[in-house]
Amino acid sequence: MAALFQDHELFVRTGGHVRFLKISARSQKIAASIVGGLILLWLVGTLIMLGLQAQNAYERTSLAARQSTVAKAEARVAATRHSVDALARDLDQRQDALESLFQAHFGNEATTSAAKGKTGAAAGKAAATATTPVSNADDVAKATDDKIAELKLLRARQDSFVAAMMQAVEQRSARARAALQAVGLNPAVASSAQGGPFIPWFQSKKKEAQRAADPAIDRLALALARMEQLEQLVVAIPSSKPAEEMSLTSGFGFRHDPFTGAAALHAGLDFRGETGSPILAASAGKISFVGQKSGYGNVVEIDHGHGLMTRYAHLSRFDVTPGMAVTAGQQIAGMGSTGRSTGTHLHFEVRINGEAIDPRRFLEVNSDVLKIQADAGQRVRAAARS
Repeated sequence: MAALFQDHELFVRTGGHVRFLKISARSQKIAASIVGGLILLWLVGTLIMLGLQAQNAYERTSLAARQSTVAKAEARVAATRHSVDALARDLDQRQDALESLFQAHFGNEATTSAAKGKTGAAAGKAAATATTPVSNADDVAKATDDKIAELKLLRARQDSFVAAMMQAVEQRSARARAALQAVGLNPAVASSAQGGPFIPWFQSKKKEAQRAADPAIDRLALALARMEQLEQLVVAIPSSKPAEEMSLTSGFGFRHDPFTGAAALHAGLDFRGETGSPILAASAGKISFVGQKSGYGNVVEIDHGHGLMTRYAHLSRFDVTPGMAVTAGQQIAGMGSTGRSTGTHLHFEVRINGEAIDPRRFLEVNSDVLKIQADAGQRVRAAARS
């Protein structure tokens, strides 16, 4: 270090004059120190500037990344909230369809079950639209995902309910078929002679709330409609006694004509009794004819639907008028001996699509059929009252 900084003497000649300059080692060291310090300060300043620039660049990159994360989280929140709204709407519309189906076919019988389902759907919708305090977008997305899971659980419960209802409907339909077959009726009669314009089962009053196609509910609607037809035919079975006095004097089929003695077909059953004794509707229906017919005298006919008709002949009086709706066991006339008759009695016929059927098969049904008929009658009446 001493070799670098030594005393130096300089001679400077200017304008004929010579001057003597002496630079000491100490002065050189001071000057070198000052220059070195300035260089060091410049380097430090440069490094600080580079560091600040790097820090700013990192912060800008980090801010951009955070902004991108927030944007993605917000998009996720918006998407999941949309899913929640869609699921809630689907649940409400599905529940409306189920309630309409059950009310139409079961009346008040289904009110409790439908109300429970509606309560669950409403709770799900409330959960979907409720606001939950959250600290950031991720918490919002998680809370919304939880609500979607709750709504999906409600949807699964609805699916299970639809499946259970389908099973119950199929069981009722099978019982109705068995009852019809027990009295010799073809269950296909219940589905004949149908028509009319096509109108989807469930139509919302608001276009924006129209229900999307739901195969499970469509299948249930078809099954319910078939059950309705079968049970209406079961209810129409003329199993109630047509007269208070049921003393049989002539059966269905071949007999000797009471006037000529010749072989003849007797299209019904004859029951004797007192003049004026009550004649009763053998099943619910609508009075389709009141008047006189050749050979029958005074006649009342009841249309029970599905091509099923009962005829009550030789009456002494009428207690009903055409178009009246009557129930099973309701008094419709008085017993008499009008028309081609040898004495006071009721001639009782059952016809399907105009063909005479032996009424015994209906009047002598077993208790199981009567039980099925009573059960079907309760449901049909409940649906009619709704």
